Amino acid sequence: MLPITSGEAGAGLVPPAVATELLGTAGSVLILIMLFMAIVSTGSAESIAVSSLVAYDIYREYINPEATGDDILRVSRIVIVAFGLFMGIFAIVLQTIGLNLGWVYLFMGVVIGSAVCPLWNLMTWKKASGTGAIIAAWSGLILALIGWLVAAQVQSGSITVATLGTNEVMLSGNLIAICSSGIIHFVYSMWIDPQDYDFSTLDQHITLVEDDQRGLTDEEKNPKVLAKAERWIKRRGYVLTLVLIIIWPLLSVPAGKFSQSYFAFWVLVAIAWGFGAAIIIVTLPLAESSEEIGMVLTGIWNAITGRQPERPEGFEEGEEEAAATKALVGDDDEVVNTTPAKIDVSEEIDA
Repeated sequence: MLPITSGEAGAGLVPPAVATELLGTAGSVLILIMLFMAIVSTGSAESIAVSSLVAYDIYREYINPEATGDDILRVSRIVIVAFGLFMGIFAIVLQTIGLNLGWVYLFMGVVIGSAVCPLWNLMTWKKASGTGAIIAAWSGLILALIGWLVAAQVQSGSITVATLGTNEVMLSGNLIAICSSGIIHFVYSMWIDPQDYDFSTLDQHITLVEDDQRGLTDEEKNPKVLAKAERWIKRRGYVLTLVLIIIWPLLSVPAGKFSQSYFAFWVLVAIAWGFGAAIIIVTLPLAESSEEIGMVLTGIWNAITGRQPERPEGFEEGEEEAAATKALVGDDDEVVNTTPAKIDVSEEIDA
């Protein structure tokens, strides 16, 4: 048995305990490095997400519609600092109250679960009502909090941090948040405020601060390619949702109370899933960017060794500059050769 209590397990200390038990001090160091990288990357993403929402959806939309890139950057920096300070203070408050990591994770579903269905409907359903989405999200949150509190009272006879954090009570709040908001938004959009939104006009209502599309290829701008990618994502998203929400939990029902061997198999499947995800996450970006990585490494090697980059056969000196100029002025305009003419100094001296 691991030398940790149930409270420490709820605080998320099982991974470091396992690593220390199996690998000793090296395991502790590895877990510390992993947690540091995960927390820094997650915190960075959260800060950027919040600052972008405030800068673009609030500041530019309602306060300064003519905001420039510098204005957006300044507001984003202010929000990042303010949000970081707020989250630091909030974390101290949660620690002081005695809410462990597991409690906070489960409670997140009660708070934000009511926004899942309305947001999904707005992105995929042409009849979705914007007003209905707001009503459904807030109504779902209120119903979830009520159901969460009632479930704790019914199960334990009292409402405390401990009774509110049980799996059954948290599950009740999460399900009420997701299901009630989805039902409310569906009813509102179908019979109270039905819409008929044309998603093909979406791009016309998105204004860019600076229309910089240098990072996008022609293929990434092609509507047919984008539609194909959308179908690919939707199909696999539906399948993954079905597996994780329905099939995976149902597989545990026949076993009832897990035996040691069955639990070991369960853990093995989870480890295989984790390793598979890690392999894909690491290798796929490298494979997709292999050409760019090769160009960068080749350029570094040529700079170190002093070699000139290889040019295609038949490539004449000056063609590179002419091609660049042609790309700038277009095919229909006259292209002027900007390559400096070579002067034979010896002939000038003889003259």
